[in-house]
Amino acid sequence: MDPNTRGPEEYGQDDDGGTPRPRPSRDPLTPDFGQHTPALARTVRLVAGEHLLTVNPVDGSEIELCPPTEIPERPAKRTTEQRAEAERAARPPAPAGTARPAQPLLGRQDEREQLVRLLARGRSVRLTGPPGSGRTSLLDLVAEDCEDLAPDGVVRLTGFRRTSADLLHDLFHAVYDAPRYRPESADLSALVREIGAVVVVDDLDLGGAALDELLDATPECAFLLGATPDTPLPSAESAVEEVVLTGLDRAGGVEVIEHAVGRVLTEEEANWAGDLWFESEGLPLRFVQAGALLSQRDQLRAGADAVDVFGVFEDARPLADPVDGLAGAGEAEEIPLPSLGEAAAPAPLLAARLSAAARATLRFAVALDGEVPHQAHLPALVGDTHADAALGELAACGLVSPVGTRYRLAAGVQTQLEAAGYADDVETRAHSAAQHYAWWAGHPSVTPERVCAEADAVLAALVVIVPTTTRTGEDEESTAVQLARTAAPAFAAGLRWSAWESSLHEGAEAARLAGASADRAYFHHEMGVLALCGGDLDRARSELEASLALRGVIADKRGTVAGRRALALVTDRSGDVPGLAAATAGEEVPDARHEESASPPRGIQAVLPTYPPEAETVVARREPAGPPARHNRGGLKSLAKRNLVAAGAGALLVAVLGTVVTLGATSNNDANDPSDRVGVNPSASTGLDDGGLDSDTPGDDSGSADTGEATSRPTDPGPDGTMGTSDDPSPTGEAEPSSEASSSHGSGGGGSSSTPTSKPSSSTSPKPSSSPSTSPSSSSSPSTTPPTDTPDPTGGTPTGDPSTGTSASGTTSSAPVSPSRADSTPSSSGSVI
Repeated sequence: MDPNTRGPEEYGQDDDGGTPRPRPSRDPLTPDFGQHTPALARTVRLVAGEHLLTVNPVDGSEIELCPPTEIPERPAKRTTEQRAEAERAARPPAPAGTARPAQPLLGRQDEREQLVRLLARGRSVRLTGPPGSGRTSLLDLVAEDCEDLAPDGVVRLTGFRRTSADLLHDLFHAVYDAPRYRPESADLSALVREIGAVVVVDDLDLGGAALDELLDATPECAFLLGATPDTPLPSAESAVEEVVLTGLDRAGGVEVIEHAVGRVLTEEEANWAGDLWFESEGLPLRFVQAGALLSQRDQLRAGADAVDVFGVFEDARPLADPVDGLAGAGEAEEIPLPSLGEAAAPAPLLAARLSAAARATLRFAVALDGEVPHQAHLPALVGDTHADAALGELAACGLVSPVGTRYRLAAGVQTQLEAAGYADDVETRAHSAAQHYAWWAGHPSVTPERVCAEADAVLAALVVIVPTTTRTGEDEESTAVQLARTAAPAFAAGLRWSAWESSLHEGAEAARLAGASADRAYFHHEMGVLALCGGDLDRARSELEASLALRGVIADKRGTVAGRRALALVTDRSGDVPGLAAATAGEEVPDARHEESASPPRGIQAVLPTYPPEAETVVARREPAGPPARHNRGGLKSLAKRNLVAAGAGALLVAVLGTVVTLGATSNNDANDPSDRVGVNPSASTGLDDGGLDSDTPGDDSGSADTGEATSRPTDPGPDGTMGTSDDPSPTGEAEPSSEASSSHGSGGGGSSSTPTSKPSSSTSPKPSSSPSTSPSSSSSPSTTPPTDTPDPTGGTPTGDPSTGTSASGTTSSAPVSPSRADSTPSSSGSVI
């Protein structure tokens, strides 16, 4: 097919060659408000010392001891190409727009050569100069001269609001290729001692003992430190050389202005520059800003006549709006030079002659404590698609200066802009920046390293909007809380842990003001994990317990599990109960409290009654936020004491249960005991002594085995005086049961009972049953002859056939029971529990 003549299906025509259908727009004209699948949470795993940390922005980070398979190998140093790439990444980005020629460094050749000589000898040097003295430009030139001095080259770091520990970690990651790895202090010291490089640290904020710690940890490095006179001095033992920067002379100041303007100054302008030199004490930044003022004056003096002749350039005029009422070609030539006061504080006048996007950028920078957002964020913040060029305008005018990988307002500019009214809408600008950063930091396409590069601007926005946070509704979310929730995990994953800690503190305060318990529990959990990584176990315990208390109130099961695991690791590391916490680190159960008893010994467990397990609950007991009481961490002594108490309690329970069983089996003293009214046909079982059938009715504890039935029993103990022996006389008569005997049925008579029983002979004993206990239907059936109510005139007792063991009433007689057997504990077949 001809590629220039495509078929109808390729450009939207109907099959019949009709009117072509319009193609769908690449981007929807209206936002899609439909339901979308929520993006997956971005979790990152990294190794922090001996811990494996999984950064979870939803339920809270999980921490555990690093398994042997996850321990990283010893990191290797970067190659020359990798070091060059890292050095380019450490520099601030070039402003958008046309590249401007670099400003030459004038009058600093002597200091430059002195610094190179000291560094070549392996000495550390501190370059001290006031803000605006050109310190950063001089450090860049010296770093280029020292690229070949050390085996690991030149490492550029920023000391702005950085501690000695932060600088050591930055130095480690600049030299070693170790992504997602943050070594502990011992390993870090061993690794940085092997670094041999020229380390350039600008905007240093530390001195004294903190600086000594940095220098002692890196004996093979030579440091070039840039500081201001307000920075603390090094200690006398540090042996750091001091080089002081002074201001430029008058000729040097005029030369800087001429380079900025691009022409030779007139006599009037030269005299004006001389007056400025006395006022500014020769600071190069003031001459750069003065040159920008003269450049703007030249553009204004061009006037409308130049636009009429070269109308094609009308839309390219940088000053589209007239300033200070100056308009027209004739009036432009009368523009006077700025006054000496305006030249000493030129920021408001310079900003007034810039574009609207540049002025809006300055307002955002004032709201963010001097932090200029990255030029990629300016179109979204300002609302202008070409706002990224504003950074170039500000840099050309000397209103911003590079700090690390970003830009900040130059020295003194923020104070001047605040006086000019640029701080009137600070809260509004900071809130807009916070909303933008909250969306941007949580986007799945944004890497943690990019968020860390914008950390100072994000933290500055948090500092401004957190105090203004108010309680939100159920379906609303605080901007400060949302920004902290999205930025804090990125700072943790990007190993910018100082920013991580600051964002957690600000987020916890914002969540408290907003009444967001779930977010507050998350921030406390993260602070506990951070303290655990840093080795502060007491702080970690208090933060984790506070988080668990909040999550117990809101029934956050997943977060509670993560918090309990982290708290178990804290307990294991602190050595409260050796081995116990480590064994339960993976279980979803809370720690043992002091009122919980230990499990009884194995022998007692067989006797104790079993109960169904308690139902699992997600609402934990609310514990006070703070360190637990001492008895909660009693150690092995308290654990052994609880085991002894539990064993004694189990033994006591066994004794009580045995007593209850014995009493229930032997007690039959109640005359109205319903257990004796079993009926006329109790089941029978084989006796244990003579093979006869023994009744299943329980005996009493009075020494008599009388069941309350009319049975034949010997009444005379015989010559030996003992009942139930072979010399007892046999009964000789039979009688019908009397009404009195019937009325006394079921009574537990004692030894004074006049109801004799007959002992069957061994030759006529019935055949034992096949089963120990038979049912009433399988035992002897009752007689069909009903008992009469006529009592025996002789006063005798009813008798039966002693050979068959059947009484006149038709009931089965029991075997004789000896007193010793009656007094003993009944068998299992006759006991009732």
